[in-house]
Amino acid sequence: MSHRVAAAQRLVVKIGSALLVDGASGELRRAWLDAMADDIATARRRGQEVIVVSSGAIALGRRQLGLAPGPLRLEESQAAAAVGQIRLAHAYQEALARHGLTTAQVLLTIDDTEERRRYLNARSTLNTLLRLGAVPVINENDTVATIEIRFGDNDRLAARVAQMISADCLALLSDIDGLYTADPGTDAQARRIPEVHEISAEIEAMAGEPRSGLGSGGMVTKIAAARIAMSAGCRMVIASGKPLHALAAIDAAHARTTWFLPRSNPKAARKQWIGGSLKPNGRMVIDAGAEVALRAGKSLLPAGVVQVEGAFQRGDAVSVHDAQGRLLGRGLSAYSAEDARRIIGHKSGEIERILGYRGRDEMIHRDDLVLT
Repeated sequence: MSHRVAAAQRLVVKIGSALLVDGASGELRRAWLDAMADDIATARRRGQEVIVVSSGAIALGRRQLGLAPGPLRLEESQAAAAVGQIRLAHAYQEALARHGLTTAQVLLTIDDTEERRRYLNARSTLNTLLRLGAVPVINENDTVATIEIRFGDNDRLAARVAQMISADCLALLSDIDGLYTADPGTDAQARRIPEVHEISAEIEAMAGEPRSGLGSGGMVTKIAAARIAMSAGCRMVIASGKPLHALAAIDAAHARTTWFLPRSNPKAARKQWIGGSLKPNGRMVIDAGAEVALRAGKSLLPAGVVQVEGAFQRGDAVSVHDAQGRLLGRGLSAYSAEDARRIIGHKSGEIERILGYRGRDEMIHRDDLVLT
């Protein structure tokens, strides 16, 4: 596993509030943001796809609204987020536009990463934005939260985004420069852990309380994020974002870091999840030609499907069988059972005419298919 963010094909960068917003003035740290935009532009020139998960909306908005220091009520947090999000998005747009990069604002909740249909829609949108060359800037949709804005959600949200888009590196930038055996602020003997290969009970016990006055995250949420990222085959680094050009500092080995290194890559982790963790909600029977194509690493097209059984929705797992009933594999269907039955045996170019909308060309994409 590489210890460089430059080695990633898809990079998710989580930016904490304390980095973006000056604690004393409540104003945006524009020089810091410009330096981060420079690092993102460098990554893009290397051919990397970059997504930013950014805190800071509430911290920016509360000053604009004249809210007093200290804990905010839920409705005050939501109001501050509504005001601050506009300023935050505009600042990212200006900083990235200097490099000719297009910024996209995406507001998500944890539910958007857990409820299946919303997850698929969010994943499709983010993948499309990346394919079109945009830099998505994601924040939690705090203005519509129905429960208290939770402790450190953007750490976990960043990990769930990394999991959602099969990113291979997640960089958590905050005022914390790594995982220590104890709180280095109170224990002079605390040692930084340079690498973690497994989230054990001992690792979890090293987590402490949040120390920032602006952010809501701490080591507890970063360990939770690492667990999510590693299960998806995504390596994760914790580093201090305080210096200018924090991403460049990580790659130059100038930054103090802790790397969380999974045993597999995102593609292998996703295949394992499909093949071993999901219960099929239906089945598809395919012809001999489609089986040959699948064995050659191709996707399953509607033309090769001869029968659809069960009741399932888009994104659900289905089993794939040959005409004799032998199990060939499992995959995630790009169509509901109802729509799948209407397009089986047809060419992909006919899908829009039959269904009235343009869906995917594949019934099951090869990246969503595991053969037995």
